[in-house]
Amino acid sequence: MQIIEKYKHETAKDYVLRLLQSNIRTLELAPGSQISENELSAVLGISRTPIREALAELSKVRLVEVVPQKKTTVAYIDYDLVEEACYMRNTLETALMEPVCQLATEEDLVGMEENILLQKRYLETHAKEKLMEKDDAFHRAFFEISRKMEIYRLMQSLMIHFDRVRTMSIDSVHDLKIVEDHEAILAAIRKRDSKQAQKLLAAHLARYRVDASAVQEKYPEFFPQ
Repeated sequence: MQIIEKYKHETAKDYVLRLLQSNIRTLELAPGSQISENELSAVLGISRTPIREALAELSKVRLVEVVPQKKTTVAYIDYDLVEEACYMRNTLETALMEPVCQLATEEDLVGMEENILLQKRYLETHAKEKLMEKDDAFHRAFFEISRKMEIYRLMQSLMIHFDRVRTMSIDSVHDLKIVEDHEAILAAIRKRDSKQAQKLLAAHLARYRVDASAVQEKYPEFFPQ
């Protein structure tokens, strides 16, 4: 498990929640692995109460399965939840293409172009975590430009179900189209063509359906038996 830095004004519960979400998203805490409250408490120097509260939050969105007094396990991949997360993301992000095409400044567009250049570098050098960071930032920019960041924050917990599959896709799919998709979407935004941007974005977000068999073939242990 990767230990991340605690923010200055972050509560213990919020810190543990963010840390666990990050590790579940990147598969550092793999589906089926156990989480020990005692071990977390010792490693983080935090009492068990905020850890238990954070695990309860993750249980509500079905990212962990808690058996009281026995064990807590990272949930296996559930494609129904992946489908729900993808549907939500598709609905929200495609709806944002119209305001993004209207509001994006030249500075915004240049920033997204620079992001894509880094994506290319990380894809070529197989820097998976860096690639995912830039992928996340590219999509977050739609919410920033359209001034919908509260919606972005609210959707993050459910999106982890989708993100886990996305993480596996980067490893298991040889003909990865992430950067090409982003270039095409940005070109449509530059032309202020919201309809084309919506069409390209919907196709981009639907790729996990095509990749599902490759993902399950490489990671059968991450899915319910």
